[in-house]
Amino acid sequence: MQVALVGIGKIALDQHVPAIAASPDWELAATVSRHGAVPGIPAFTDFAAFLDACPGVSVVSLCLPPVPRFAYAEAALQAGRHVMLEKPPGATLAEVQELAALAAGMGLTLYTTWHSRMARAVEPARAWLAGRRVHRAHVTWREDVRKWHPGQDWVFEPGGMGVFDPGINALSILTHILPRPVHMTAATLEFPENRQTPIAARLAFTGQVSADFDWRQEGPQTWDISVETDRGPLALRLGGNVLEIDGRVVAGERSIMGEYPALYARMADLVRARASEVDLAPMVHVADALTLGRRLVTAPFHF
Repeated sequence: MQVALVGIGKIALDQHVPAIAASPDWELAATVSRHGAVPGIPAFTDFAAFLDACPGVSVVSLCLPPVPRFAYAEAALQAGRHVMLEKPPGATLAEVQELAALAAGMGLTLYTTWHSRMARAVEPARAWLAGRRVHRAHVTWREDVRKWHPGQDWVFEPGGMGVFDPGINALSILTHILPRPVHMTAATLEFPENRQTPIAARLAFTGQVSADFDWRQEGPQTWDISVETDRGPLALRLGGNVLEIDGRVVAGERSIMGEYPALYARMADLVRARASEVDLAPMVHVADALTLGRRLVTAPFHF
């Protein structure tokens, strides 16, 4: 199947392009970007021009920031193309719900991707937790925004989500592996005095579940989820790629490079079945945090 990548930035070049190149299901047929391109692939700077010129490209994978993404997704669906959305799937819950209704009405696939759910140890962790009683769980998700979003000021603009851009990855795992759903009860959000979105967050949920997100950690990055149960402790390391039970590694691999290939394999299955997969649970927690959050103003942040 032919796919077009829209938005050729860091995540597209680091993850999407290699995943498509290695896939038996996909051929990268076109790119759309104001500035980026992939050598040897037809490149467009205008999305409408791409839609007109490439009627045979049936799938569009949107790697744009969340705020402009709705208009592209809507246009792609109206043009009869299946759509794959980079996480978070949109700037608001309502716009993604509108896209889901449009896709359903047209018999097209809409896939809200959560790449961290495809980490190698997530499914083993989910299976191990099924049927167990969770006493408490804690997420520590701390990374360096300068490393992962160098100079990308949009992450600190309205709709960019700030530290929830990486934090939603943790929430996507948490909502997938816990045997029972939880909801947020309190949040404290740190906003740099010169920015519109938070750079750190501390969250509390029902069921003794908590989270600590921070975008200022230099050096080694921390992507851990620990869970205490009635039958012992579980820990997910490296963003869900390594599983420890009782302190012993039992599943996974110390690499994050299997996540996007798994997303594209899933998209291939969905397109063949003319099915959609739209899960907004992680995004609901972000919306709740921004609703409940106590705002703290901290030092200015500059790239």
